[in-house]
Amino acid sequence: MTADVDSERPDRAQEAVGYELFRDDWGIPHLRAADALTLARAQGHATALDRAWQLETERHRVLGTSASHLGPEAVDWDRFVRRARIADTARRCFDRLAPETAAWVTAYVDGVNEGLGEGAERAPEFAAVGLAPGRWEPWTPLGVWLSTHILFAGFPTKLWREEVARRLGEDRTTLFATDGPGTAGSNGWLLTGARTATGAPLLAGDPHRFIEDPGVYQQIRLACPEFDVVGLAVPGIPGLAHFGHTGHVAWAITNAMADYQDLYREQVRRTPDGGVEALGPDGWYRAHAHTETIEVARAEPEQVEVIETDRGPVIVGDGPGTRGEAADGTFISLRYPPRVTGELGFDALPALLRARTVADVDTALDRWVEPVNVVLAADTAGATLHRVAGHVPVRPYANRLRVVPAEDPAYAWREGETVPLPRTEADGADGIAVMANERGLAAPLGVEFAPPHRARRIRELPGADTGWTPEAQAAVHTDTRLASSRKLLSLLAWAPGLGPAAERLRDRLLRWDRHMDADSTDATLYARLRTDVVHRLAAHPSLNGVTGEDDPWRSTAYPALFRPWLAAVPRIGYALESLLTVGLLPYEDRLALVAASAEAVAAAAEETPPGRWGELHRLSPWQALPDRTPTGSDGSARSDADAIRPGVAGDHDCVLSTSGVPGVTDLFARGPAARYVWDLGRREDSRWVVPFGASGVPGSAHHRDQTPLWVRGELAPVVTDWNLLHRTKPHRTSHHPEENPAMTAATEPVAPALRPAVHEQKIEGFGTVRLVPVDPAADAELLHGWVTEERARFWGMADHTLEQVREIYEFVDSLPTHHAYLALRDGVPAALFQTYEPDADPVGECYDVQPGDFGVHLLIAPAEGEGAVKGYTETLLTAFIAYVFSDPAHVRVVVEPDARNEKALARMARIGFELGPEIRKPEKTARLAFLTRAALGLA
Repeated sequence: MTADVDSERPDRAQEAVGYELFRDDWGIPHLRAADALTLARAQGHATALDRAWQLETERHRVLGTSASHLGPEAVDWDRFVRRARIADTARRCFDRLAPETAAWVTAYVDGVNEGLGEGAERAPEFAAVGLAPGRWEPWTPLGVWLSTHILFAGFPTKLWREEVARRLGEDRTTLFATDGPGTAGSNGWLLTGARTATGAPLLAGDPHRFIEDPGVYQQIRLACPEFDVVGLAVPGIPGLAHFGHTGHVAWAITNAMADYQDLYREQVRRTPDGGVEALGPDGWYRAHAHTETIEVARAEPEQVEVIETDRGPVIVGDGPGTRGEAADGTFISLRYPPRVTGELGFDALPALLRARTVADVDTALDRWVEPVNVVLAADTAGATLHRVAGHVPVRPYANRLRVVPAEDPAYAWREGETVPLPRTEADGADGIAVMANERGLAAPLGVEFAPPHRARRIRELPGADTGWTPEAQAAVHTDTRLASSRKLLSLLAWAPGLGPAAERLRDRLLRWDRHMDADSTDATLYARLRTDVVHRLAAHPSLNGVTGEDDPWRSTAYPALFRPWLAAVPRIGYALESLLTVGLLPYEDRLALVAASAEAVAAAAEETPPGRWGELHRLSPWQALPDRTPTGSDGSARSDADAIRPGVAGDHDCVLSTSGVPGVTDLFARGPAARYVWDLGRREDSRWVVPFGASGVPGSAHHRDQTPLWVRGELAPVVTDWNLLHRTKPHRTSHHPEENPAMTAATEPVAPALRPAVHEQKIEGFGTVRLVPVDPAADAELLHGWVTEERARFWGMADHTLEQVREIYEFVDSLPTHHAYLALRDGVPAALFQTYEPDADPVGECYDVQPGDFGVHLLIAPAEGEGAVKGYTETLLTAFIAYVFSDPAHVRVVVEPDARNEKALARMARIGFELGPEIRKPEKTARLAFLTRAALGLA
């Protein structure tokens, strides 16, 4: 057998950076490193290359410096995060990390800093605003996590309830309770092995978040000798916090809708020396206060006074005046667990990567803090888990509902105590577990939950069927049945005194299948009717207190950032089903209101027939800096609507939860920020997709290439075979380790036994065989010794120098179609194993290549006779064949030993190869041999 490479050589060797970066056909990064710390650095580095602008945006959001380049529109956010002390809390939480976790997070940050310069060169946004990337600190990822999730539990809803109670009455406090503005929901479901084709669990779902471009989730693979995990990362955060599959166990989360943040009404006053005092249970005391400056592009700087009481930072209310008495106005402080405890839960992240069982995931999540999530998990042994994870403080129930007085000790947290979190196995009698933000497992922990429609629909879709596959989950992901339409349509059915046009509208909508499909005009008609009903409710005298001229939206007492939670029309739209059910209006009034809406909508439809729902229901994602010139990867102009604002099916309460704002707009900014299916039977059959693409660089081939899949509800394959990936040239920021200390350890050669394996197999009576990639620089001397032995004369490299051998394997390493591996037996190099795609190799010109053909070469190490067992070479070759056929795309193994190598030909025949014809190659006459899957009983 020969190396069979042509005479071309690379201009120079790839520079080692301690990790390998591969990409699949969708540009998704697959990272491989020698240890977990190097891998964390690799994740940071690769993320900086793909998402430099996104990372810089997040860093500024943490620091409250976004307005310095985005202008006045970012001031509200900057003021809030400074008042909430996000950066300071992140520093505190970093200092409380376990030392090994702190080192892991720091390695990730080192990688980010190493890659940001090159990443920024690729990202046109930096030049557009004249911004250079800043430096990440070790605590920055914790700040990103905090700033991303500080509004996740929706504490501003307590401001809304406060206004409802004051304006409509105490008995109406929770009148609008539902999954509404600012909340983030998700779907998740688990099918046990009894319901699947493989007999192993399937775990699927989609997180519903505000959709951003680039996306809030990053598909990625992280592999080292300790673990090999695929999942959805949050750019700026190491590891895979929410969704992952280790090959042994998989997990996924939804928002538990728990309440774990409190608002306190503070009394504060200015002291003669300019300080600030606050009133607590024990009287007046000195509060923390300092002033910060917010730089604003295209405007004057703004000052913000940061005040913190014993409850927490003051987030509502400007600093008190100069008088010594208590200040007039509203002052509200925020108490949230990480600020109180200094714990954020990051110690759980590396533990999740190492998890191999459901019990491991359960133990890791005992350290979780924020946000509070419902978790589903399953492992290859069939074990399942359904639990809540996070920190919910013990305090009075009133704290969950309203703003409570700071000076009253009755509303204090019971320090050091947390509410016990529910947990159970997820293997119910029907073989399915569902989480969809409904009032379920986490019911004791919250106030407002999503309506039950999504959870019920997900449960009913599989029915009693078995044999479910990953591909079949798309039918669940994309279901558009709008169960919440029932109440409005039932009122329409009984609405009195309708004219002819309204009668036709009623008949049409009552025949409608209630699916919000993109091509449905009935869905558009229903949306028009719903909008009109929302506005008529908003104008009704019974709601005038929260919708009139003095509505909370216009209140100057609250920061503008909180206005989405205080807007009455969206609140009415989201709660429409319950508002049409409860006794807010007499039944007759509800019928009359719907009848009036039907008349108005019918008249408009007669004049302007409704268009398709997908023409109106378009994605409207958030971008820190909108595209200046949207272009395709080939540089051609493209439609902005098609590129970033596609029309999509679904609606707020559908499983396909593309959530507009009922009564305000049919555009939607919240929806499935990713979709996934984790297969515990065969991880390579798992699937995923994100709204845009793997790259955050505008105009790149993978910036928005997944959008068509996402719109159609299709999923991309999760590739796990390294041979099917495209190897990317490693990057580094300095060619000299002394100039870049973080790179020093990573640039040293990695011993074969420490490299991540592409295949590992324990063979009884023989030992453990591992296949690891050849490192041309590190292994050149070893390989040169092997190929120049007399016994390896048929390899065709007997007269090669060490440098020539190294160059050959550097070239092989550069090819996506050819791969070279060291085979280790119990950690000791035992053979050289090469694979290739025949149609990309000279041998492909010598025979009729069939689909599924896969070529291999094998060279046994000179030490074969030392301590060898009977059938040593055949045993090794059997392990190699098992690796090749682990990919179902490989149908037939092709070998081409030298025709004179009778020993090799006899060995092939014993194993089951069928000898083929001789072929003439420039360097030898070879004999083809073939081994099919069918011959091994694998067909």
